[in-house]
Amino acid sequence: MAPAQPLLLVDDDAAFRKVYGSLLRDAGYEVVEAGDRPSARAAFDARDFPLVLLDLMLPPDGSVSAGLEGLAALLEARPGAKVIVVSGAGDTRHSLEAIRLGAHDFLTKPVDPDVLLVVVQRALARVTLERRVETLRTSLERASADAAMVGQSAAFLAAVSLAERVAASDLPVLVTGENGTGKELLARTVHLKSRRHAGPFIPVNCGALPETLLESALFGHVKGSFTGATKDHRGLFAEADGGTLFLDELGDMTPSLQVKVLRALETGDLLPVGADRPVHVDVRLVTATHRDLGRMLQEGTFREDLYWRVKGVEVRLPPLRERASDLPLLAKHFLNQCAHLCPDGRARLLSDAAAEALAAHGWPGNLRELRHEMQRASVLAGERRELQPEDLSFTGSERPRASTSGGTTLAAKVEALERREIESALERCHNNRTHTAEALGLSRQGLLKKLERYGLT
Repeated sequence: MAPAQPLLLVDDDAAFRKVYGSLLRDAGYEVVEAGDRPSARAAFDARDFPLVLLDLMLPPDGSVSAGLEGLAALLEARPGAKVIVVSGAGDTRHSLEAIRLGAHDFLTKPVDPDVLLVVVQRALARVTLERRVETLRTSLERASADAAMVGQSAAFLAAVSLAERVAASDLPVLVTGENGTGKELLARTVHLKSRRHAGPFIPVNCGALPETLLESALFGHVKGSFTGATKDHRGLFAEADGGTLFLDELGDMTPSLQVKVLRALETGDLLPVGADRPVHVDVRLVTATHRDLGRMLQEGTFREDLYWRVKGVEVRLPPLRERASDLPLLAKHFLNQCAHLCPDGRARLLSDAAAEALAAHGWPGNLRELRHEMQRASVLAGERRELQPEDLSFTGSERPRASTSGGTTLAAKVEALERREIESALERCHNNRTHTAEALGLSRQGLLKKLERYGLT
């Protein structure tokens, strides 16, 4: 027999609690009662109530405005709970405000017992459905992460093992490695295997936003704090409360913003832009970077105190060129993922020659490049089920390196090196061609010609 579902009945009228409490108990629910706002909050914090029946006019002050503030506080503390407002303050303005704040329903006293039971039943059914959906989503994410963490090479398995061992703790994790090695995927694995797996996983790329926008995105802002701030914004630290915050490309963060992030990490208190009171959050931090933070410390571009704060455990993901034994497994995994791109809906297979070409390639773009390569080949291979070397983009300008050095010309080596340098610069500049040309010392037109030559358009 399933246990009775718990409800929290909050009303200062003892007679109301007695009558409707008995009604709900007879219907098979477990009812916990509270007669004022402090005792209601204490009960709510102590137990996971999926449903609260709440009177707005409660002691100690008995005002509707205070009741609405209490409603907002309950919903902020546990967004998944349903709150049914049952109050004698039944004018339309109060009911609309309660619904706007997130109440599931609003009932005016005196309440028809049959109506109350139907509303309670439907609210709990909605809670059950939402929790099942969330459980399914988490299970799918966990399965997806497990499936995508494919590999058998010693370096890769060592990195995954270390990440899984540290996941159960709240230690910060620093994931290092080249662009495209799967740092965010490993961060998600840490989150999904942690005690916070039911909480949010909030990723943010620190290199994708200018400093002012990144500060607002991380810490939030209050209405009117700057031009365009038309309403309060919580910020990603607050969104990650109870879960994991993933700061990708931490090395791109400016020194002034590093100071503010350090304070938030050390105290758990953050100050939204324009606010005069801090907000407390509880987050598990995972960071990632492709930069050499040790060298940045020596250059004075990264704070030493922040470095030691984020480097609880460092996990280095090896580049794909160090995972030769993983290439066939990863290629098959990506080919299966993009089977829907094939004319017959069946995943492509790798010929022995294509597998040798993959093994000989340098993979400057790592997993991202391999995934793109498998998608491209799946589309362009036509009716052939088995991929051949000519289906791969890099075999036209960069011949596969043979096991002996005699089969590769100097010109091919130079072209391969140039192609890798261009791809690396594109990654660093987030595919901005103007910035990439400047970084390489080329004109924009010169870069475009090289992109066309190497099939990087």
